[in-house]
Amino acid sequence: MKLSVDAWLSGFAGVVIFSGSLPATRAAVVDFSPLFLTSARAVIAASLAAAMLAMFADQRPARADILPLCVVALGVVVGFPLLTALALQTITSARSTVFIGLLPLATALFGVLRGGERPKRLFWIFSCLGSAAVTGFAAQSGGFSGGMGDPLMLAAIIVCGLGYAEGARLSRRLGGWQVICWSLLIASPFMLALALACLPQQWSSIGSGAWVGLAYVSVFSMLIGFVFWYRGLALGGIAAIGQLQLLQPFFGLLLAALLLGEPVSSAMLIVTLAVVACVAAARKFAR
Repeated sequence: MKLSVDAWLSGFAGVVIFSGSLPATRAAVVDFSPLFLTSARAVIAASLAAAMLAMFADQRPARADILPLCVVALGVVVGFPLLTALALQTITSARSTVFIGLLPLATALFGVLRGGERPKRLFWIFSCLGSAAVTGFAAQSGGFSGGMGDPLMLAAIIVCGLGYAEGARLSRRLGGWQVICWSLLIASPFMLALALACLPQQWSSIGSGAWVGLAYVSVFSMLIGFVFWYRGLALGGIAAIGQLQLLQPFFGLLLAALLLGEPVSSAMLIVTLAVVACVAAARKFAR
């Protein structure tokens, strides 16, 4: 089955939005605790989600959807944000791109396990090649760290892949934006209680960078990005659209170059072209 341009554009928009998540989280954890950041971003996003559902929702989740929505909430509302926030206390956002390169594989694997997808053998070959290219480049650029930062990022990738696959499966029936909105609402009572329990002791000491980081991960990473991402996964397939995540580390580096003046090396351009080729080839053999 030929994948639609709409699916790829939706997935691409989600990846571009998500590319700013780790740098924004890194900026936020300078002054916010990981527990407060994780819970606050979820509460803010849930408030927006409640308004969206009140105005635009045309159906409620069925009883059978509640458990899958809880899985989505645990994966992308609680698990990935908390684990990455904890990890980014000890490693840089650049180093965390080592693990983002593994996210397409995790998403594809859970797409097989939970979504019933069956990509061709060549899909897995090109997927592994793309992941190896991203991981190798990131490792060469930033290296691997000791301590708990790397294991926390690895755990984050696993729970995120599960949340992506489960959310995509639900999106085929509920719609992408409704899946993330209902997941946020399900998690909101617990996250609100956690946010109140972890309030910063001195608000005046929180810098502008932390506030900007919190705003970005709350509105874009936690809500708007998922509207596009789940739509793309539902329309184009979990395994196929998930390969677009291979581009996410490079968008992050591009943002760093544009906003922070960091140089873009020739190696980055070469690897980016290689990854684009792998994504195109994986797309061909995804179904």
